Amino acid sequence: MKAVLTRGADAERLGAAPNNTWLIADAEHTDGIMNVVRTTLGAGVDGPPPHFHKESPEMFYLLDGALRILAGDEVLTVSKGDYLLVPPLMHHAWGTPPETGADVLIVKAPGNSRFEYFRLGDRIRRGEASPAEVLATADRFDNHFVDNPTWRQELAARAGERQRIVSFPEDE
Repeated sequence: MKAVLTRGADAERLGAAPNNTWLIADAEHTDGIMNVVRTTLGAGVDGPPPHFHKESPEMFYLLDGALRILAGDEVLTVSKGDYLLVPPLMHHAWGTPPETGADVLIVKAPGNSRFEYFRLGDRIRRGEASPAEVLATADRFDNHFVDNPTWRQELAARAGERQRIVSFPEDE
């Protein structure tokens, strides 16, 4: 394997400010070692609903702002400079608190090819695909959605202060 360099200007950008995702490196670029994305979310924005990955841990490094992250049955506030590793099979979800947005680097290792998953989410955001299509990709992208009572309580506590970028199947 040779060194992998993705120039910032060359990373594919999805979304609309302040909610953007940069596709930095996918499994095919890293020989399956990892995949890397950078995501920014505005204040009070929901990320994906609770889910888990069978094969890969997921690492979050906060470049700026804060995230409320479900990790198992606990909701943590992760702030600028903090690192969180979510092991395989652990339920997790995230969103920004109402008072601040976030800029986060997300790494899954070992990686699977996930850029198409993020592109599908962007097509759903634009109304070009159905949220139900996400469910059909669970095995392909190792992204398995679950119900989590702790996260439901978190969302209920923030009702009226949050916005969704993408509606997922359980939202409809």
